[in-house]
Amino acid sequence: MPRLKDLYRAEVAPALMKKFEYKSPMQIPRLEKVVINVGAGDAKDNPKAIESIMKDLAAITGQKPVPTYAKKSVANFKVRTGMKIGVKVTLRGDRMYEFLDRFLNFALPKVRDFKGINPNAFDGRGNYAIGLREQLIFPEIDYDKIDKIRGMDVCIVTTAKTDEEAKELLTLLGAPFAV
Repeated sequence: MPRLKDLYRAEVAPALMKKFEYKSPMQIPRLEKVVINVGAGDAKDNPKAIESIMKDLAAITGQKPVPTYAKKSVANFKVRTGMKIGVKVTLRGDRMYEFLDRFLNFALPKVRDFKGINPNAFDGRGNYAIGLREQLIFPEIDYDKIDKIRGMDVCIVTTAKTDEEAKELLTLLGAPFAV
């Protein structure tokens, strides 16, 4: 069982219950899912780009990613409806906790000039999003085998009703927020 899941059950849930004075344990915020998204602007010129991104994301998450398709045609970007323009993975359960553990404890500290993650990146409903500039921070990625350095978005979806509850949840799970 993932280490972060044990931490949530043993320490985080009771601490949140006490701090926010919930009447029922079902009110305690918990992680619902983590969505990792990579947009590929060069996919229209290079069809192999999507395959490369899918391979990288599968190595990082341990789960098969799915391509995302353009919903509208945009002439200025030379994009047509139905073209593959990105890749995403939705993690839940044990895989989510295992990924989050590696992300918070190993990958984020490898970011250059890392001073912590932005404490204001909540959406108002208890979800948190962080953008990364390169996939090289993950230990699963071999530097010699990548074709291009790409960024990605990591969205952490919680059941928290407010940003304050979600921030406390992520802080107790070990998220390194900047001061």
